[in-house]
Amino acid sequence: MTGEELFAELERLLEKIRDEAGREGLDRAARILAGIEAEGRKGEGKSWPGRFGMIGASQAMKKVWSDLEKVIDSDLTVLVTGESGTGKELVARALHDYGPRKGKPFVATNCAAIPETLLEGELFGHVRGAFTGAVKDRPGRFEEAHGGTLFLDEIGEMSPSMQSKLLRVLQDGEVRRVGSNKVRKVDVRVVAATNRDLARAVREGRFREDLFYRLQVFPIHLPPLREREDDALLLARYFLEEYTKDSPGKGLELSEGAVRAIRAHSWPGNVREVQNALRRAVALAGGSRIEAEDLGLASGDS
Repeated sequence: MTGEELFAELERLLEKIRDEAGREGLDRAARILAGIEAEGRKGEGKSWPGRFGMIGASQAMKKVWSDLEKVIDSDLTVLVTGESGTGKELVARALHDYGPRKGKPFVATNCAAIPETLLEGELFGHVRGAFTGAVKDRPGRFEEAHGGTLFLDEIGEMSPSMQSKLLRVLQDGEVRRVGSNKVRKVDVRVVAATNRDLARAVREGRFREDLFYRLQVFPIHLPPLREREDDALLLARYFLEEYTKDSPGKGLELSEGAVRAIRAHSWPGNVREVQNALRRAVALAGGSRIEAEDLGLASGDS
C-alpha cells in the first residue's frame, strides 16, 4: 500500500469513527494518534497524554487543542491570553510547528524586555548610521521571520507610539527599517500574547482599539493550572522523569505527601512553577522519594 493509500484509509477510518462514535470518539482517536506521534519522536520512554507538544488531560486543555485545530492551518493572526507561566509560547510554537509554515523561521520577541527606544529597530530593523551605535544595516524581527511566524510576547506592554507603528505593518505587510525610506514586503504570521486584560486596557485608553481587533482575529485562552483538574500532578511526574532521565540510578518517585501537596497547591506560577518545584525537588531529595518539603511550596497552599 502506498503512502497516499495509507492516508486515504486513515481518513476513511476517522470518518467512520466520527459517524459511529461522534466527537468524543474522534477526540479519542486523535489522542491515540498524538501519542503514537510523540512516541515516534522520542524513540523511547513514556508517551505522555496531550497534544501539540503540551502535556495535559483536563477538559480545559482539550478546549485549547480544539481551538488550535480550528486555526492551525490558516494564516490568521492569533492572540494568546493567559496568566504568566501558563505556556503561551508553546501555543505559538504549536501554530508554527504543526502548521503550513513548519520549516520556516520561528522568531520570538518579548516586547517588555526591550526598551521602547530600541524596540522599533528590534522589530523593523535599521540601517547603518540610523542612530549612535548603528554601525551596519540590520534586519528586524519581521524580516527574520519572513515566510514563518513572529511571536510577540507581552504585547500589552507596548507603548502607544509603537502600537501605531505595529498596526501599520500588520495592515500593509510592509516594514521600513529605521533610518531608511525603502519599504520591504514581509510574509509573516503574527501570534501575539499577553497576561493583561487588553479589552480593559482599550477601555482605559492604554491600548489602541484598532490594534486590539487586528490582533484578536482568533483568540486562544490558556487556563491557569488551578483550573486544569489533575494536570499539575501529571506535569510534576513528567518533569520528574525529564530531570532524572540522565540519572536512572536515582529512581525517584513522588511520596504520598508530595502528591497531596501538589494537588492542594494553587500554583500561582502555573506550569513554570511546577517545573521549578520539580527541579528543586530532584536536587534536594535525600532518598528514593521526593517528599512534600522538597518541593518548597508555600505552606498555606498545601
